[in-house]
Amino acid sequence: MSELKALLEKYVELEDKFSEDDEEKMEEMHQLGHEIDHAVYHEEFIIVYNKDSEDEEVVALIVSDEEDEHEEFFIPVYTDEEEAKKAIEFFSEGSDSEFGMDKAVGNNIVQAYSEDDEFLGLAINAPQFDFVIFSENVHDCCE
Repeated sequence: MSELKALLEKYVELEDKFSEDDEEKMEEMHQLGHEIDHAVYHEEFIIVYNKDSEDEEVVALIVSDEEDEHEEFFIPVYTDEEEAKKAIEFFSEGSDSEFGMDKAVGNNIVQAYSEDDEFLGLAINAPQFDFVIFSENVHDCCE
């Protein structure tokens, strides 16, 4: 299991037990969230793309309402091939599209979409896990 996946599981476990009155847990979650931000920056993820599109378009998860003028989206990324294969099965249901996998570093993915106002961030291991991290949170304090 990747270090990032372990951090995410720990965060979700803490979040399930979270109480606003527990300042110690709140601080622990904040620190863990900061570690996750750094890990995402450096993590090599698996991305899923549509092989059938002309330019092999990366799969995006649209989160906007139908009435919205803009289509805000997250790019789903995966911590390992098993998670990516589960996602491809999910995306393939009811679709004739063929999907492929590639690898990219978290910061590079965020940078590639940084000019797009509708890009919100990364959805890690979606739809199974659905942990989202907003693009402005992906950083490295050493830079």
